[in-house]
Amino acid sequence: MSDIYDAPKSNLVAEPEFVEGYGSIEKGMAGDYTFKFGEILSEAWDKTSGAKGTFLLAFLFYIIVMAIISVPMEYIKLNLVKSAAEPSLIIIVTIVGQFIANLVLLPIFAGVFILGVRRSVNAPIEAVSIFKYYNKTISLFFTMLLMYVMILLGLILLIIPGIYLMVAYFMAMPLVVEKGLSPWQALEVSRKTITHRWFAIFFFSIVVSLIMAVSMLPLGIGLIWTAPLMMIAYGILYRNMFGVETNTLK
Repeated sequence: MSDIYDAPKSNLVAEPEFVEGYGSIEKGMAGDYTFKFGEILSEAWDKTSGAKGTFLLAFLFYIIVMAIISVPMEYIKLNLVKSAAEPSLIIIVTIVGQFIANLVLLPIFAGVFILGVRRSVNAPIEAVSIFKYYNKTISLFFTMLLMYVMILLGLILLIIPGIYLMVAYFMAMPLVVEKGLSPWQALEVSRKTITHRWFAIFFFSIVVSLIMAVSMLPLGIGLIWTAPLMMIAYGILYRNMFGVETNTLK
């Protein structure tokens, strides 16, 4: 069988230095990582103390940038609809707008995730650090594109493969940023690592999502605590799976 489906071997990650005591790509793909539901949430909750303001400011930056992009695009589409423009033109404008939004927002989203990773090892965090990863824009875009294609194919085939990949590819984006993997390498490392605990991580994601949903009910006030909690929890999970390179903490 072709080795195109093989996850990257150790020569891809032999050089970087890691924060000691946590995972690595090799350990992750071998399933040699800890996943204790309660311990992750408990640790994440403890680490929200003193970090909520930084995460909330980072989320605010993300929302502001998203608004700067989406509001003009929606205004343009609305005017096209009012002027009875050709449907094909509206579709083109929508696609172009989505493309621009992805290029601008994907590195910021990755930066928010890395903020959780940094907090997981008690490294200093700054909200403006979420803008540091624009050098990974193209890699992140093609990772997202390849991910969507694979998931769509899975859903078209038998639905279940698509659901499997939705969960299995979850760590691909941070792997591109934090480990410098190519899009396909990141997808395969994420898939092979998460497969060892797929059901546990699937239910973990559901519980975290439910916590977020419930926290939004009283005017969204609960998000002050749960939004940072979610990102730190996923940062801890990433840390346990793959470890954290010392370069990530600079």
